[in-house]
Amino acid sequence: MQRIAYLTVLLIGVFMLAGHAIAQDGESTGGTAIRVFDHFLVKGGAITWFILVPLSLATIALSVEYALSIRRQTFVPPDAFDHIADKIANKQYTDAVTYTNDEPSVLSAVVNTGLMESANGYAAMERAVEESLEYRSAKIMRKIEYLNVIGNISPMVGLFGTVYGMIGLFSSMREAAGMPEPARLADDISIALVTTFWGLLVAIPALSVYALFRNRIDELTAECAIAADRLLEPFKPGHVPAPPTPTGQDV
Repeated sequence: MQRIAYLTVLLIGVFMLAGHAIAQDGESTGGTAIRVFDHFLVKGGAITWFILVPLSLATIALSVEYALSIRRQTFVPPDAFDHIADKIANKQYTDAVTYTNDEPSVLSAVVNTGLMESANGYAAMERAVEESLEYRSAKIMRKIEYLNVIGNISPMVGLFGTVYGMIGLFSSMREAAGMPEPARLADDISIALVTTFWGLLVAIPALSVYALFRNRIDELTAECAIAADRLLEPFKPGHVPAPPTPTGQDV
């Protein structure tokens, strides 16, 4: 979480610097950049600046963090699988337990839990593996739930801005006893529309990325379960072991 917070703060800083640069460039050149920046950000008011834009940057930071952490190398690394398989095939069980205890992948953690139950039989090992995999999968699912929360609350925040802008619009009409000044009318309508725009702009990517990572976790969890079952297959009753390699030794 600290890495996500640092990345979010960094993105906010970059966004503010970029906004300042666009404003400076627009003032000096009179180009369209300043008009776009003003229309889609400044006109959104505090709700856009202090809620929706930070939520958008948090979505980017979370997506980057999950892309780095939720991948095959952290779930079922081929090197770890080969190493564990070699240790078990050569009956180096103590070394296998030590390795899986130190190696940080989900596969190693799950296999380590199973190996620790080897004295209680294969059924206990299977049960331990299933429980460990279910626990770790649920833990990672809870981790990506932040994207789901952002995707669901962003449209409501945008709707809140819309209602706020409409209240301001009708208040202006009441104070003016009719049609208010066009500038005041435009400000209230801008708040109503821009906050809705940003609410959807945040929600659509957040929910899309959430669905992508949820499916990715399901896929990697299934791969991890299959890999763990293959690694612990030599402990099945009646299993015929393969001939040991020349470097094998009993522990």
